[in-house]
Amino acid sequence: QVQLVESGGGLVQAGGSLTLSCAASGNIFSINAMGWYRRAPGKQRELVARVISGGSTNYADSAKGRFTISRDNAKNTVLLQMNSLKPEDTAVYYCNGDIIQGTVWSRRRGDYWGQGTQVTVSS
Repeated sequence: QVQLVESGGGLVQAGGSLTLSCAASGNIFSINAMGWYRRAPGKQRELVARVISGGSTNYADSAKGRFTISRDNAKNTVLLQMNSLKPEDTAVYYCNGDIIQGTVWSRRRGDYWGQGTQVTVSS
């Protein structure tokens, strides 16, 4: 099995910064992409930022210029550095992984999610 474990959420004032971390563990053969999504109260889950295996990234318009996603391939971790936080960034943030588990002889691609971490930005 594959597990994603997030950390780093919390309460911060508007204009502040937080860094979210997500570590993937388990029977991982390779990772195609990892990213962060969020769900604000009363809203649908949305993509915040994503990084694929080659290093290319994409960001939601709301995150561009303020958030930076980075990945440590050796540690199977992904970080989301969030600066200039706004109250509208308040949400539960979820780590996502497009991960192939198994071995070279038997592998299976799956879409995995962490349990979520709360980010609250006060005005």
